[in-house]
Amino acid sequence: MDHAARPGRFFGVYLLYCQNPRHRGRVYVGFTVNPARRVRQHNAGRKKGGAWRTSGRGPWDMVLIIHGFPSAVAALRFEWAWQHPQASRRLTHVGPRLRSEAAFAFHLRVLAHMLRVPPWVRLPLTLRWLRPDFRHELCPAPPAHMPIAFGPPPPQPLVPKRPAVSEADSERQLDLGTKARCSLCARMLQDEEGPLCCPHPGCPLRAHIICLAEEFLQEEPGQLLPLEGHCPSCKKSLLWGNLVGQCHVDTEEEEDLELEEEHWTDLLET
Repeated sequence: MDHAARPGRFFGVYLLYCQNPRHRGRVYVGFTVNPARRVRQHNAGRKKGGAWRTSGRGPWDMVLIIHGFPSAVAALRFEWAWQHPQASRRLTHVGPRLRSEAAFAFHLRVLAHMLRVPPWVRLPLTLRWLRPDFRHELCPAPPAHMPIAFGPPPPQPLVPKRPAVSEADSERQLDLGTKARCSLCARMLQDEEGPLCCPHPGCPLRAHIICLAEEFLQEEPGQLLPLEGHCPSCKKSLLWGNLVGQCHVDTEEEEDLELEEEHWTDLLET
């Protein structure tokens, strides 16, 4: 398959709601890289790629998805904690499900607290209602940097596979002095280091990831990883997670995400 024709990186954790009268009100939390395909698989049954917990109990609606995770591992850890809040050391303050509490309401209550605790509170996540008629206000509300959106996720950008650079070409570039320097420490930038660039048009910032992290952390003393900061060049506000995510898209080869999703689903359900 041609890598240039495939979607960019999307990692989401979703909430399904069962519309079957016999099982109405049941919910299911899962991980996906393709929401539209994943809900079709759930409704088609286990033999078509759906989960055994949802097989034969449809139809299911995907009503909510959290996306913006920097990696599949980060999304899978979020998924596990949402599925097992009483086993997560980060959610010990969240009470168990009440006898009178619907499964849907309980999962929203857990989600509200998850978005307010580390490490998730520092990620550039988006809470997206795929079914706006299911929308409920979360308490506590999501952090200000996490937008609430409606409708299907926007199309993901195409990620062309970068042409391979031979060792001779790399050495020739070095000889010609075409390598850029870090805007903060003035040391040479290497492509394999994944330099961070400001996304605002015309901004000349290019920096080592460590240099820019240290710059941002000056605005957030006591933190290990920055949440956001101001570009040293154009002074505009930037979310750290968005910068790092863009760096990964630009510098890493695209993975076979369809196979990855099916592989992780099998591991999580055995």
